[in-house]
Amino acid sequence: MSERLQKLLAAAGLGSRRQIEKWISDKRVKVNGTLATLGDRAKLSDNIMVDGRAIMLQQEQLHRVLIYNKSEGELSATHDPDDRPTIFQRLPRLPNGRWLTVGRLDINTTGLLLVTNYGELAHRLMHPSFAIEREYLVRVYGRIDSAVVKRLKNGVELEDGLANFSSIIAHNFDLEENSKTACNRWFRVVLLEGRNREVRRLFESQGAKVSRLKRIRYGSVCLPSAVQRSKFLELKLGQVNELLLSVGLTPPRIHSKNPQSSEGSGMVKKKGRLGFDGRRSPRKRSQN
Repeated sequence: MSERLQKLLAAAGLGSRRQIEKWISDKRVKVNGTLATLGDRAKLSDNIMVDGRAIMLQQEQLHRVLIYNKSEGELSATHDPDDRPTIFQRLPRLPNGRWLTVGRLDINTTGLLLVTNYGELAHRLMHPSFAIEREYLVRVYGRIDSAVVKRLKNGVELEDGLANFSSIIAHNFDLEENSKTACNRWFRVVLLEGRNREVRRLFESQGAKVSRLKRIRYGSVCLPSAVQRSKFLELKLGQVNELLLSVGLTPPRIHSKNPQSSEGSGMVKKKGRLGFDGRRSPRKRSQN
């Protein structure tokens, strides 16, 4: 059975569909000796080459997902010309394909990064049409009152268009008291998209400054307190399949045992989210 070429290669972990579509447009992909064009279909048995390298496609591939706890100062990029540390230096090696991050976090943002070898899953988790929630803990310096919160929820115009938080909750303080003086306060905010530095730019639009930012949830996956900084946890096969179904993908019929992670196992689902023993985020003290 044939599939669209970009979907087939994304499922093999070579990249996102968007990346592979660009490779096809740039004439980097051949199918059975012929340059591929957008819209071409292919089968697992076809001879597919990217940049002159043969791509081995398997009938049943193990889709893997890691939870990575990014530290401040680490990059989400694969390589850095300035030789700064990247998260990929700490990930296990793959026998086939490559690791893809589900979105990125800037160098000063910490917390949850999902990493997978399945390009189509990464694509769907990031695509705005699926409206996947991203939840953050954020420490803000400035005067934030109920009027500011209302504007941030209703939407403010940034340089790349209208943006807003779908939820913003103050941590244990009165908004009107906070409006009387500039000070550091913690908020829990939720976005439905992943634009560059969006949390920081939203608060900056209101004259406030973000001093700490940590992602604690992406969709149904929460950052477990057991995963230390710069460490990862691999989701079990059942949890990966649950994530696939949440974005309309059919889990492959694989009976292989999912490899154990460096952090151990023991994740449970609670209240519709994946996380350890129901705890959705580390204590505030761990942020300082």
